[in-house]
Amino acid sequence: MSQGSRSGSLTAYALYAAGTALMAANPLIGRAVAHTVPPVGMAFWRWLLAFLIVLPFALAGLKTHRHAILGQWRRFLLLGVLGQGISGAVVYMGLERTSATNASLIYAMSPVMILIIAALWLREQVGARQLAGIGLAIVGVAAILTRGELEALLALRFNVGDLLILAGATSWAVYTILLRGSRTPLPVVTAFAANALAGVLVLAPFYVWETLAVRPVPATATTLLSILGVALFASVLAFVAYQKTIAMMGPARAGTALYVSPLWTALAATVLLGEQLQAFHLLGALLILPGVAMATWPQKPATAPCPAEA
Repeated sequence: MSQGSRSGSLTAYALYAAGTALMAANPLIGRAVAHTVPPVGMAFWRWLLAFLIVLPFALAGLKTHRHAILGQWRRFLLLGVLGQGISGAVVYMGLERTSATNASLIYAMSPVMILIIAALWLREQVGARQLAGIGLAIVGVAAILTRGELEALLALRFNVGDLLILAGATSWAVYTILLRGSRTPLPVVTAFAANALAGVLVLAPFYVWETLAVRPVPATATTLLSILGVALFASVLAFVAYQKTIAMMGPARAGTALYVSPLWTALAATVLLGEQLQAFHLLGALLILPGVAMATWPQKPATAPCPAEA
């Protein structure tokens, strides 16, 4: 291996490691401030700040493609409901009731959800290896939902927070499929900005209601830093790192970031949030992560899935 290729490889893997760690920032910060910052407010300001951060880089594309974007405004609002509403605010509601570790492991199911929905909705074929992976991942999520207790499964007793995270993962899967089926492909940064703005518009009325009827976002330095953290690290920088990793490593290897990020979350949640790893966490990880890998690893070159948000 030449010196140049060795250096490029090291850069790619360093970027890969940084990107997977950045993805973990959302459940970590979301859980840390779950009882301080209300969930809709967290999602609203996260995506407004993310939009403002990328706007200087996306403005030219937004102007060039404004007619295509306005012509599909209903579709963009639907994407806002799915990607920033349910996969944003609802996930933060879940983080009020469950751990960051649980949330990250459950959300790692979203690529499998994409595969299941594509098979049922778009009639895409699913092979034996993929079916086995789906089965493993589903059993792993069941282990998380039941805390490893068979009695909870038989009695259908589940943590509400875990179910909200599962709803967010399912919504993200539908969101990803709709993005993949776009009739008017936009430049990557332009699409990111348009989707973020649509999410802000969808969240705005709910944010006003939450502020007036429930509780406002507290105007503190901790709140500002927390929201800026999820906007900059978990949204913009994670997105940029993921796109750069795809360019340097290819979509198949870059896509494995979706399996590695929950491990960062579990480690950081143990150190920073004082969460304790339980046997059911390990069981869930040992089933979900290999299951997702088996189900989604491409047999031929393909486009890597979108990174998970939680």
